[in-house]
Amino acid sequence: MQAALYRKFGPAREVLELCEVDAPEPGPGEVLVRLHASAINPSDVKKRAGAFPDLLDEGFIIPNSDGAGVIEAVGDGVDKNRKGERVWVYQAQHDRRFGTAAEYVAISSNCAPRLTEDAGFDTGACLGIPAMTAHRAVFADGDVEGQVLLVMGGAGRVGHYAIQWAHQAGATVISTASNPDDKEACLAAGADHVVDHRAQDFARQVLGVNGNKPIDRVIDLEFGTNLPVSIAVLKTGGAIAAYGSARNPEPVLPFYKMMYKDLTLHTIIVYAMPNSAKDHAVADINSALSHGSLQHRVAHSMPLADIAAGNEIVEAGEVRGAVILNIA
Repeated sequence: MQAALYRKFGPAREVLELCEVDAPEPGPGEVLVRLHASAINPSDVKKRAGAFPDLLDEGFIIPNSDGAGVIEAVGDGVDKNRKGERVWVYQAQHDRRFGTAAEYVAISSNCAPRLTEDAGFDTGACLGIPAMTAHRAVFADGDVEGQVLLVMGGAGRVGHYAIQWAHQAGATVISTASNPDDKEACLAAGADHVVDHRAQDFARQVLGVNGNKPIDRVIDLEFGTNLPVSIAVLKTGGAIAAYGSARNPEPVLPFYKMMYKDLTLHTIIVYAMPNSAKDHAVADINSALSHGSLQHRVAHSMPLADIAAGNEIVEAGEVRGAVILNIA
């Protein structure tokens, strides 16, 4: 089969190559998926750049965790009726070398949920990391109906889904954006209010749109940078769900300020989510697909051969939507 892979860490154009490799066979509990689409997420780019030095100990890596395609074969213990089923794939390259940037992937049947007939393969490839992370961030601390949530970076991949999950669950959603296009995207996703996170009076704006009352929860992609604002706007007993802190990767926690407010901190990564949380996310995603109630954004679509260019787009950090590889 044709696959994109890397044998060493480094810049995308220097290490990524298109090769012919042996197609996998499905093992017990696995399905073999003929892939039609693969998504490039920030975590995939970071792995290729060397964020996990032990990753290459056993040989080359086929990158990308998310994708979508059709089941062509099943392993022992898997319902044979799954053959021919359209599926979306998640965490394909977690704790293993073989991701979705290839014509085929063999993966646990649980990580290949059914994709509704009216959803495109590009939509399926959007779902794993962004939609599941957003679902966990919104619901990690329970039901949000009637609560007020602040979604930092609502125009981003995860933030866009977080606004939708929270809005559809009955929450009032305050989001952040720093330009008119991002503000419009947040409002279209269901945000009730949008404030400028670059403003000097950021925290005052958040409280102001909530009637000068503290809010219930914060969902954040830059935990360390935004922590002072989060503490300022959260009520006693509030919660922070953080899925990133790239600008301040080792923040100093103002423990007593957080303790006196009895704040809960949830750190979110899709790979380490409890199985119950994954099942909850998959069920809600599939229900939303069936009802057409989720918006999905594909910013770029390109052939598998252009994977290096796709990595550079994601690495630049300016794209507002998924970067999808089409696998013919």
